[in-house]
Amino acid sequence: MRFRGKRFELDRSERKLFGVCAGISNATGLDVTAVRVGVVLLAIFTSIFWVCVAYGAAALVGHRRRLSHDRGHARLAGREDVRERMRNHDLRMQAIETYVTSSNSRLAREIEDLR
Repeated sequence: MRFRGKRFELDRSERKLFGVCAGISNATGLDVTAVRVGVVLLAIFTSIFWVCVAYGAAALVGHRRRLSHDRGHARLAGREDVRERMRNHDLRMQAIETYVTSSNSRLAREIEDLR
């Protein structure tokens, strides 16, 4: 199965069940949520049985995705970057909270001097 000259690959890193919808999303460039909603709507308005059969066949036929050569690797690197930035923000917020709540802080001394 090929989309836009690429072979169909399951995306196990973004999977909910087998990675079929995430693989279709990567192959077509559509948002993975839109693909999942489309599959559910297709199942509701057509035959749930045949949609499940087609989904299972795609899960069996699809190739496992290699993260070293595709945009999934960049997405994972981006997530790690976001996690690192969030850790840095969290540490900064902890330092601010310690500074504000500490009785030995300069702010507490300034408030006492104003009284």
